[in-house]
Amino acid sequence: MVPSALRIRGLRKAFPKVVAVDGVDLDVARGEVFGLLGPNGAGKTTTLEIIEGITRADSGDIEILGLTWAEHGREIRARIGVQLQSTSLFNKITPWEALELYGAYYPKSRSAADLLALVKLEEKADAYHITLSGGQQQRLALALALVNDPELVFLDEPTTGLDPQARRSLWDVVRRMKGEGRTVVLTTHYMDEAEALCDRLAIMDHGQVIATGTPASLIADLAIPSVVELTFEGAAPDPAAFAAKLDQAVERRLDLWEIPTPDPKALLPRLLEAAEAAAVPFQQVHVRRATLEDVFLHRTGRSLRE
Repeated sequence: MVPSALRIRGLRKAFPKVVAVDGVDLDVARGEVFGLLGPNGAGKTTTLEIIEGITRADSGDIEILGLTWAEHGREIRARIGVQLQSTSLFNKITPWEALELYGAYYPKSRSAADLLALVKLEEKADAYHITLSGGQQQRLALALALVNDPELVFLDEPTTGLDPQARRSLWDVVRRMKGEGRTVVLTTHYMDEAEALCDRLAIMDHGQVIATGTPASLIADLAIPSVVELTFEGAAPDPAAFAAKLDQAVERRLDLWEIPTPDPKALLPRLLEAAEAAAVPFQQVHVRRATLEDVFLHRTGRSLRE
């Protein structure tokens, strides 16, 4: 049995107007990339901040690498790495200086040269932080999270706001971290990111874990391997009347209709015939496989981005 890197039972945190974390249980094995997936406000960041020792829980138990904050706080801090949603540094500090400074806080640290190479910032080693692009600043934040050579790394929405190329670059860093034998726990509201990086994940909504498993198993549990999409120019019309005629569930999302189906080959001729008879003004038809977005939509009735 793979030893546990993180074990959480009954975690709860309430603020005056909202219960942010409502009875969360999680188990993360050593050496895996584990994702917390959900929309903004689902409770991902609060859960992570409690685990990291930044926020105090109202109730619940946490074990990190077999240790507890109450008895082993100093040892936990030496063995974990944390990247917050935003990292504030002096405008005129350089990546090399920042890594040297942060490394001096720990009994053990990785060299600035090694970390800059890992995140591909060697050419920016002596550039002021204020001159770095958003993607470069995020890669530096990742390097800072690794400065103490941690066994367990927490990344809170590490790619939010980045362009596609910068996101893929950070994905490569996460994969290298896993290749080094580290455990990674990350939060994200990007379904493609969760599918690409995570060995297992937990889907959160309204402070609760509503599903856990591998990305493939969660999608397979839907028993809906395909989704047919009809796209429209502008907002999609109400599909209720058409769904009744088709005798099939049709879901509206922005400028398209989505029709989950286990057999798109059988559905398509019937769908196109019904659309022509009803003069549905769709622009294109597209068939795709089910995704984690579909998992979330079917479990909660809303999109990951809402």
